[in-house]
Amino acid sequence: MPDRAEKVDRLRALHQRDRAFVVPNPWDAGSARLLTAMGFEALATTSAGYAFSKGKRDSFAGLSRAEVLANAAEIVAATDLPVSADLEDGFGAAPEACAETIRKACDVGLAGGSIEDATGDETAPIYELSLAVDRVRAASEAAREAGFLLTARAENYLWEKPDLDDTIRRLQAFSEAGADVLYAPGLPDIDAIRAVCRAVDKPVNVVMGLQGKTYSVDELSEAGVRRISVGGSFARAAFGGLKRAAEEVMAHGTFTYAEDAMSGSELSRLMSQAKCDDRL
Repeated sequence: MPDRAEKVDRLRALHQRDRAFVVPNPWDAGSARLLTAMGFEALATTSAGYAFSKGKRDSFAGLSRAEVLANAAEIVAATDLPVSADLEDGFGAAPEACAETIRKACDVGLAGGSIEDATGDETAPIYELSLAVDRVRAASEAAREAGFLLTARAENYLWEKPDLDDTIRRLQAFSEAGADVLYAPGLPDIDAIRAVCRAVDKPVNVVMGLQGKTYSVDELSEAGVRRISVGGSFARAAFGGLKRAAEEVMAHGTFTYAEDAMSGSELSRLMSQAKCDDRL
């Protein structure tokens, strides 16, 4: 199993290619094992997917830092790939809270993670720019000391603030504050994505499957994107499959959904072969 420093180097190198790579978002150890076996080169956690698996809504109040990092630790342990984590707003408004979250993320073996500028407060959903920059700077300093790839997120478009100029201004400021990767989820179209990529000097992450139109890896690479994530959309796809299967049983009393399901033997081969040592 490669050590964390090697994983950081591998993750960083993926962002230097001329073509975008896809980093899928498992929500637990089992989905991480499946995605690793599929041949992806890195993984990223999803707070939304994890929240849904725990029967919680995706919100700032729904998951604690301890829960998010425990989930991330299980994903890290399930794969030899570099793992980046959705660290939400850093679990506190103060810059030092963001820095401490980065240090704790390193402790569980994560190679990277993101800090966003959303507050979780619907009356003031985005941190004022100077504080948002201070938060990224503190997180960046902690990341640089520990060896960690920091992604800074500008959340305007997820909070009904479709201001491309302000989004770009924030990403540029986050880059200057030390972020390694820049990310503005919810950009409306390829023109906006292209404008962001042209305006910044760090690799850009774009999420697909979140909302609006989707674009291919080729199209996003041509626009300048270097990393593509899927957020909670893989988890939602899995829940969609569960819902369709249950609807078939409830509405028709049939079980044809099982024809498209992965076999138990195939899944078993992907999962840990370790045995419990506390059996009586």
